Amino acid sequence: MTDTATIVSSDLPFDADQWARLEAALPPGRVIKVDTGDDAAVAAALEVAEIAILKGDLDERFVNAPGLKWVHCDHAGLTKSARPEVFEKGLIVTGSAGRSGPALAEHVMMFSLLLCSRYPDFYEAQKRHEWRRVPEMADLRALSGRTMAIIGMGHTGKALAVRAKAFDMKVLGYRRRDEPTPDGVDRMYCSDLGEGIDDILDQADIVALVINLSDATHHLIGAGQLARMKRSAVLVNLSRGAVIDQDALVEALREGRIAGAGIDVTTPEPLPTDHPLWDTPNLLITPHFTAALPDRAERSLNMIVDNLHRYRVGREMLNRISEEDLWSKG
Repeated sequence: MTDTATIVSSDLPFDADQWARLEAALPPGRVIKVDTGDDAAVAAALEVAEIAILKGDLDERFVNAPGLKWVHCDHAGLTKSARPEVFEKGLIVTGSAGRSGPALAEHVMMFSLLLCSRYPDFYEAQKRHEWRRVPEMADLRALSGRTMAIIGMGHTGKALAVRAKAFDMKVLGYRRRDEPTPDGVDRMYCSDLGEGIDDILDQADIVALVINLSDATHHLIGAGQLARMKRSAVLVNLSRGAVIDQDALVEALREGRIAGAGIDVTTPEPLPTDHPLWDTPNLLITPHFTAALPDRAERSLNMIVDNLHRYRVGREMLNRISEEDLWSKG
């Protein structure tokens, strides 16, 4: 490879040793460290750059750059970067999906435990200093023996399957491609085989959404899907807010047609203070925030370094977005 100019975002979360490793892994040529908020500096760098490594999403400046061939965005969800012009130009765009998979899987389990134990009711009683036992407690069951349906079998889905199985749950998975069944999954359903999520919704006690947002998954869970779920089931969403029809979710929870829901993502974000989701019964909300892994930056760095090697030798890139990830409704 000839000398290559590389733009590196100055706000990447690396310590001095990690920065040194990144710079050593970059292809021969000029390394331009820029503040992506400085339009003039970015414009000057993009006149010569072939590679860009960013903390956030790409934007029109990078899409329209004359010589740019590859952009790595150091985060998981690349919804905002999956735009038609990226594919029309043939720009390679990769991300850091998987760096937080175990933490996201734990977040799903947290929601599952809280909702299935009706812990919010107990917490409210605690604040009132009430030793509260109610007849409904007879309906509470442990996670052990329950069925979890995992919609999406990427890094987070695979990590979640292992954790659900550790709780002695039955695990059903759903994804697009027909590939070998991951560890922890008892039965895999695939859209490539003509199977849909309706095939597993009525079996599940917990439905976990850990799927990418695209035109194909927009409002994947709507009134029809919620109607197929058990009245005792709970829904957990750690994907993107628009994967669920939120109006249908509010209605289903208010009418008691499902037992509860936990959501870490909403539409819009931040959620307005007067939005009906806030006051919906049996709904837990976290503000699109999951506890970080202690080695998250190291995980990101390892993915970037691996992809730098793959780019240099012409191998398939990790976490490359495709037209199947296209999101044009946002």
